[in-house]
Parts: sequence; structure tokens; C-alpha cells
Amino acid sequence: METRNKVVRRKELLDIIGLSNATQYRMEKAGLFPARIRLGKGSVGWLLCEVEEWLQNRQRVSVTVGRGPGGQPPR
Repeated sequence: METRNKVVRRKELLDIIGLSNATQYRMEKAGLFPARIRLGKGSVGWLLCEVEEWLQNRQRVSVTVGRGPGGQPPR
């Protein structure tokens, strides 16, 4: 299986993103986190490529948030 198409289950997902189960669930419900895919009855997972893209976007946002004019930290 190609790594980009890999499906991760909840335990691995939470290890990757560093958030609690409740926080991840709230973000997903609000549309702020990639949607789960149904693997079977009572079984879900997330596409690793979507999770990695979400992480990259979070890092870009965190670098720019809290910066003053000219990209400098506020004083």
C-alpha cells in the first residue's frame, strides 16, 4: 500500500496529531479536521495524507498567528 493512501486508526491518529480524543472529535465535527472514513461496521479511520496536509496547514498558521506588522512578534 502506498504511504499516501494509508489509513490510520484512532490510536495512531492521536499519536500523530498530539490532541486528545475529545478535541479531535470536536474539530472534526466543526469541519476543522479531516473527516473519518468508514472501514466497516463500527470501524473508522483517517487517510494519512489528509492528516499530514492538515498538520502542515496548522504549522503554517501557527507561524503567522501572533505576529505584528512586518511579521515580528508583538511587543
